[in-house]
Amino acid sequence: MSETHHTAPRPRRRRRPYRLAAALLVLLGLAGYYLVQNESTGGDGAPHCTVVAAGPGGGEARGSYSMNLEQARYAATIAAVGTARKMPERAVTIAMATAMQESALRNLDHGDRDSLGLFQQRPSQGWGTPAQIMDPVYSAGIFYDRLKEDVPDYADLPLTVAAQKVQRSGFPDAYAKHESDAVLLAAAFTGRAPGALSCSGPLPQETGDATRVKAELVKVFGSALAPKAGPPASRVAAQRAPADDSEVTLSVSGKDHQDPADQRRGWELASWTVAHAAELGVQRVSYGDKAWIAGKNKGRWIDKRTGTSGDGDPRNAGPDDVRIFVAPLNR
Repeated sequence: MSETHHTAPRPRRRRRPYRLAAALLVLLGLAGYYLVQNESTGGDGAPHCTVVAAGPGGGEARGSYSMNLEQARYAATIAAVGTARKMPERAVTIAMATAMQESALRNLDHGDRDSLGLFQQRPSQGWGTPAQIMDPVYSAGIFYDRLKEDVPDYADLPLTVAAQKVQRSGFPDAYAKHESDAVLLAAAFTGRAPGALSCSGPLPQETGDATRVKAELVKVFGSALAPKAGPPASRVAAQRAPADDSEVTLSVSGKDHQDPADQRRGWELASWTVAHAAELGVQRVSYGDKAWIAGKNKGRWIDKRTGTSGDGDPRNAGPDDVRIFVAPLNR
């Protein structure tokens, strides 16, 4: 006869209150991060930049392209280097599509074999030293040099053919798929499409350095900064006396204030600065009757004449000035 053993039921473990509290803290932290992020980007998600091609008469958009802030900085620099070398917009489009295919507009420190940088250029193939290639200004410049020297008829060729003659890629047809997006970016960053670029967040964490902003502008744009019959590029960034050391003012027109080329240069300078605003601590960029203000209006341009609640710019510049403010708005 077997014996039956009765085991007393184990008491239920009480869930420790701190587990619930920890879970709540995590949720609150995530919610707080989302709220801060949402506020700094104007309620439009993670920090990013968007180029929109407006329809005829400012109607429904015909296309758009979104990118993160790093990609926007490199796209702006590719365009700036091209115009500084007096390359036409078609050349900028070819360069943009090439970088989109080769690196997704990122300055990569690795690649196939010894390929590096925005264009995946190889030191062993005579593109320069690794340090040179990792400099976006240099890498964009040597791409344009090769395009101009090796493909003199590039403007008459399909984009993918022109790009391949420079790059000699193992995937010669891959550049074509980026052409429509490259056209959008080239139009925005060369200034042909005024105000097409918007960049949301993040808000600068500290006051920017106007001297650094000037130095970066001169490095990238060079002589293209100088207006017609104006002073040398090294003096353009300071040719007008700023209100204080938190401001950089660029005069972009010559004698003819209605010259479309000057207006394009103004929008190019303004767009480049907006794309670099988070990196350089820029709070506001103003050109003509428009202003971009960090953390406002979902990163889109504001009409200074109708701006409210501090969105307007009471320190109106002349219509030919690009004004860059690096100090906090409310000091």
